[in-house]
Amino acid sequence: MQKFGLLGKKLEHSYSKLFFDKLFLDQNINASFEMIEIDAISQFENIKKSGFSGLSVTLPYKESIIPYLDELDETASAVAAVNCIKFNNGKAIGFNTDVVGFGLSLSKILLDRNDIDKALVLGSGGAAKAVLHVLNQIKINSTVVSRNPKGSQIGYTDLDKKIIEEHKLIINCSPLGMYPNSVSYPEIPYKELNNNHIIFDLVYNPSETAFMKKAKENGAKVFNGLEMLQMQALAAWEIWNA
Repeated sequence: MQKFGLLGKKLEHSYSKLFFDKLFLDQNINASFEMIEIDAISQFENIKKSGFSGLSVTLPYKESIIPYLDELDETASAVAAVNCIKFNNGKAIGFNTDVVGFGLSLSKILLDRNDIDKALVLGSGGAAKAVLHVLNQIKINSTVVSRNPKGSQIGYTDLDKKIIEEHKLIINCSPLGMYPNSVSYPEIPYKELNNNHIIFDLVYNPSETAFMKKAKENGAKVFNGLEMLQMQALAAWEIWNA
């Protein structure tokens, strides 16, 4: 039996095991999927020796896992974040399927919107890096909003009517609003949103986050990250079986 899993710090929000358990059942695959919670990334050294064929990686380890890997594929290297690991001939190889998942999901959302050329990316972690990579590929200029802005990033208190009006696509890449802390949300000026705005929350549990609800109340179109999760998981499955 092959063994796969999800590596993270707190995983009670995740649907990954449900997704893969169903996949294995539906396709009669002799495999298992484990939830692996660790308090420090250094514990990955022991996990490498535990007989896994592949792992998904979630927060807060998408960036800090990199020094523990033997190789990175081209996309993971460009993004500088890893959410998928394949074990092959004693080597741990890092990939980034968030790029695939987000790209496919976003392309559907923007299908009839040719007016969007600027995006606000809320958060600056590993998920945000994948999002920025995709936005750059499709020529949408992005501005990162961070609690601790660096370089060209801006802070939440910098957001005003003009910035919100100029950026019709707003993507939450932070864990704010994720179960079990479902009441939290990014502090943006929601009253400046309107029906021209698209809100994409990478959080998928709950299915309608506080961020999405507040945005919808002001007329914005809202989407969660469930399809992205499914698409990136299928991409990981392809990598593990290649």
